[in-house]
Amino acid sequence: MAEPRVPGGRESELELACGERVDTHDLHLGMREFACDCGQTHGVVLDPHPLARFVPEFLTEVLHATIETNDDYDEFTTVHLMGVVMEEFPEKVVAADTSEDGSVGFSLAWVSDFDSRRLHEIVVELLVELMEHAISHAEDDDVMAEFEEQMLQFDVGAFVEQYRDERNFDGRSDTAI
Repeated sequence: MAEPRVPGGRESELELACGERVDTHDLHLGMREFACDCGQTHGVVLDPHPLARFVPEFLTEVLHATIETNDDYDEFTTVHLMGVVMEEFPEKVVAADTSEDGSVGFSLAWVSDFDSRRLHEIVVELLVELMEHAISHAEDDDVMAEFEEQMLQFDVGAFVEQYRDERNFDGRSDTAI
């Protein structure tokens, strides 16, 4: 990866997987994706984005309660989730550490080669794998068989479509599901 340009003494450009660059100052909390000069749409995730961006609140509570972290975070967060995505797709996701830049509203940003919908599907698929791994440690064959049966019936694409429709907040009274 080429060295980013340093305007005003700050590293603010991020080289994307497609080879284009984006200034982290152009990213914001309401952004989920953007149309790139390469002709593709890239998904954007920022560290303040809650896990509930991708899965229902009850599941985020389960993730918080069951996954122990060995870092500065008290619970499993979007930071950990995006670390899993980057581990699985190292050539398709780039990250920017903006923690030293007080002019943006986030400390970490990830931009994927995938649009936000495909990124959402990938996140759900990886969370299912994570849950399957956790259940396998329970050493309960009945629980594992039940989980596998449920996953055979689970359609990631349909879930993501429905979840995105239900999470498309457009009023002040909208709440998480």
